[in-house]
Amino acid sequence: MSETKSKEKSYLRWLTLFVTSGTLLCCALPILLVTLGFGAVVASLNVNIPGLVFLAEHQLWTLGFSAILLLFLAWIIWRPNQTCPSAPDLALHCQQAKQWNKRIFWLSIIIWIIGFFFSVVLLPLRYLLN
Repeated sequence: MSETKSKEKSYLRWLTLFVTSGTLLCCALPILLVTLGFGAVVASLNVNIPGLVFLAEHQLWTLGFSAILLLFLAWIIWRPNQTCPSAPDLALHCQQAKQWNKRIFWLSIIIWIIGFFFSVVLLPLRYLLN
């Protein structure tokens, strides 16, 4: 039973990392590339990755959905009454899995913040400073 629970948590953390990476790909990367003068690369990405245009057009929904997934993952990682098995080898694996969950969570948070900054905050900030 505990093996099934750990597989579900593993699936959820990789799904969260994938969704937050999608926000980086749809929202932050095109703005960064255009800023650096690589507009042709962005045009090529839009042609070759069909879902990218959809994600970019619905960036607030994409960011909102990934934020909800991140909140759910935070609840799974830090919910109360989590215990590891008492067997030493299983306890070691449990602690390692918890550490990896936290690492992947913080990596996902960093990716989400970058995507949010470039897609939502940067343009109004630019207008405000000019």
